[in-house]
Amino acid sequence: MANITIRNLDDDVKTRLRVRAAEHHRSMEEEVRIILRDAVRRRRNTRNLAEIARANFGPDNGVDLELPPRGPMREPPSFD
Repeated sequence: MANITIRNLDDDVKTRLRVRAAEHHRSMEEEVRIILRDAVRRRRNTRNLAEIARANFGPDNGVDLELPPRGPMREPPSFD
């Protein structure tokens, strides 16, 4: 197992960590191990922008926008 030293930790952070460890009936060292283990275990959000938009703004969330009709495509420019 590896060891790690954390320098320049704010006193407030250390106090809150000590309280959190006591609330969970653990040592501060064990509390830090659990916090770090959970932090690196979390998976990154893999949803894309369209999925996020649908989840927050779709018809299931009370937002139902009418899309304007599509017109005919323009002729591409000529480079003659």
